[in-house]
Amino acid sequence: MLKKTALFLLIGTIIGCGSSKPAIVTKKQPVGWKYSKPIQVGSSGNNTSPTTSKPMTTNELTKAYIAQYNSVAMNNMKMYGIPASIILAQGILESGAGKGDLAMTANNHFGIKCHNDWTGDKIYKDDDSPNECFRKYDKASESYQDHALLLTGKKRYANLFALPKGDYKAWAKGLREAGYATDPRYPEKLISYIETYNLSQYDSKVLGKAITKDEAKVLLEDNFGIDEVNLYEIQKGDTLYSVSKKFNLTVEELKQKNNLMDTALYVGQKLIVK
Repeated sequence: MLKKTALFLLIGTIIGCGSSKPAIVTKKQPVGWKYSKPIQVGSSGNNTSPTTSKPMTTNELTKAYIAQYNSVAMNNMKMYGIPASIILAQGILESGAGKGDLAMTANNHFGIKCHNDWTGDKIYKDDDSPNECFRKYDKASESYQDHALLLTGKKRYANLFALPKGDYKAWAKGLREAGYATDPRYPEKLISYIETYNLSQYDSKVLGKAITKDEAKVLLEDNFGIDEVNLYEIQKGDTLYSVSKKFNLTVEELKQKNNLMDTALYVGQKLIVK
């Protein structure tokens, strides 16, 4: 009997000690929680702002796209006579502000299909028909140049170049009439982008016209999201060569950083130099 009593006391002591141990509490992360680290604007494939891990809004992505490609659009306007506003609006619409499949996988920002005369790289994607052939480029700037060559080289677009270069509404309607797109609302969409983001300011710069009050209200800064210390503002007398030497770059490196197709510059233009 004494042995049984001692055994019961020993078991009670063990249980009592065990019950004093603190419980381990686990805390679940909220549903939908996901870690993401900040990525600098301008990096390949980024979708976040330069100072936070919060995803960029569609409006921010569009502004970043305009800032990145306005220089090449203006250069193409000078060289080929296509309004910069139209070029940018088509680029935004056709590429999803650079985030569409064709833009991401093929650097094709204008939805240009292969056609019979294309001898470069190709990518296949369902569009109006299954498995259609689209052109693939090494750089986005090549897509911009090919877009200009397409419009200037095809007879069906010839009537566009008789239109005033500052009349983006006429150009938007003319593109649809010439068969660039099958969407009946294509002109409206282009015009909406141009007027929402005041893309006509870039036409005004090329044509040497004063920017209107409406354009000035939301005048977009070049190179949206890029730190000012990494930019250089072009002064009178600057050339691409002199700027490249100033920042220990080659001319080709400077052109690549800024998506430039040629060496043309304008006073007040901001170039990425770091």
